[in-house]
Amino acid sequence: MREIVLDTETTGMDPFDGHRLVEIGCLELENHIATGRTYHQYINPERDVPAEVVAVHGLTTERLANEPTFSEIVGDFLDFLGTDSTLIIHNAEFDMKFINAELKMFGFPSFDPKRVFDTLMMARKKFPGSPASLDALCRRFQIDNSNRTLHGALLDSELLAEVYLELLGGRQRGLGIDVEAKKLDTEQSALPIERTFREPRIFDVSQAEETAHKEMLESLKDPIWKAS
Repeated sequence: MREIVLDTETTGMDPFDGHRLVEIGCLELENHIATGRTYHQYINPERDVPAEVVAVHGLTTERLANEPTFSEIVGDFLDFLGTDSTLIIHNAEFDMKFINAELKMFGFPSFDPKRVFDTLMMARKKFPGSPASLDALCRRFQIDNSNRTLHGALLDSELLAEVYLELLGGRQRGLGIDVEAKKLDTEQSALPIERTFREPRIFDVSQAEETAHKEMLESLKDPIWKAS
């Protein structure tokens, strides 16, 4: 099962107000295990980046001026995603709104919503009433996000991949080999075993109990000890 953990950065909140993508970061999972394959691309949005947005991700208009446009990278981006992978996104509605708007702008079909899995919705269902931002989930699962001084698509994808696996139930640490416990078991198994002899216990059975037991046995139909 192939999954792509994906995050984006943009020039604003809504593509229908003329805002564009400025960064895409993706990380590949196979059967919930990171393969090491990633896709990361900065994008020239062909417009200015507002100062309040630069404060979030640090990507200025000048910084992005020499990056390729979305039309130049869309082929590589779609090739990395493939046709059968599931997209794992936190607050998927936001990212997919931008991705689909960019695809439509250059004549590509939108993504099937069935291919998209939203970890924000998963977290809210799993922890109702609790904060469900990426930072909050990192704190909950004790995932180190100290490098996240600014938002970044690839870094956020890497953090989200860890959060996603925890939301699924964790990395099943209990199924792994605990080296110290295994060493202790080995040491204990090497110790001599003291065998204590115990006299068999004798129970007095009354005549009435023997009669009742015999009657009970005779009442049984086809007991297994009489099977041929």
